[in-house]
Amino acid sequence: MRTVIVTGTGTDVGKTIVVAAVAALARAAGERVTVLKPAQTGVAPDEPGDLAAVVRLAGAVDTLELARFPEPLAPATAARRAGMPPVTAAQVVEAVRGLATDLVLVEGAGGLLVRLDDAGDTLADVASGLGAPALLVASAGLGVLNTAALTAEALARRGVSLLGTVVGAHPERPGLAERTNLDDLPRVTGAPLLGVLPAGLGGADQHDFLAAARCGLGPVLGGGWSPRSAS
Repeated sequence: MRTVIVTGTGTDVGKTIVVAAVAALARAAGERVTVLKPAQTGVAPDEPGDLAAVVRLAGAVDTLELARFPEPLAPATAARRAGMPPVTAAQVVEAVRGLATDLVLVEGAGGLLVRLDDAGDTLADVASGLGAPALLVASAGLGVLNTAALTAEALARRGVSLLGTVVGAHPERPGLAERTNLDDLPRVTGAPLLGVLPAGLGGADQHDFLAAARCGLGPVLGGGWSPRSAS
């Protein structure tokens, strides 16, 4: 079993779309995929969350959500305000180790150091606990180079390997920053740019979504997801 931790340079950068794209490519390559969401925030108990979007786009992948909190806040804050127990890094690690699958994608909330609980656990602690590499989903525009560099530095300080960066929602008509960032992201992170996905993929059907995933990620990933550095 291989595990990849999927984090972002912030919120609304396309993490769920990238997770679905990687899952779709792996599924098309014949792999069994499980997507784990440690904490879903801002979604009511009876509403579809990020995992429902992954299944709608990628098809029949297994999913596991460990906790859900109603307010759209950082998991630690949302759990505290709801009077609910938070998710800890140890719980996430235990859940991943209990899975029987080919590939586990762990989708975080927001950025790498967003707190899971008030003790200070973060997605970075999950990556360290599992010895798993990270995939960084980046926004397209101005300001992303700083947050991408900070994320890469935080991962390196913890001994977590960064597989590379994917731009999760590239505009149809990119401006100067969106164009030059594609060259600069590998420079500031020290890891390759693994792909670029166009904005607006959330409404695609499974056939068109897989085609977009192959176009955006396939040239680097060879049409499938098989990071041999993953654990």
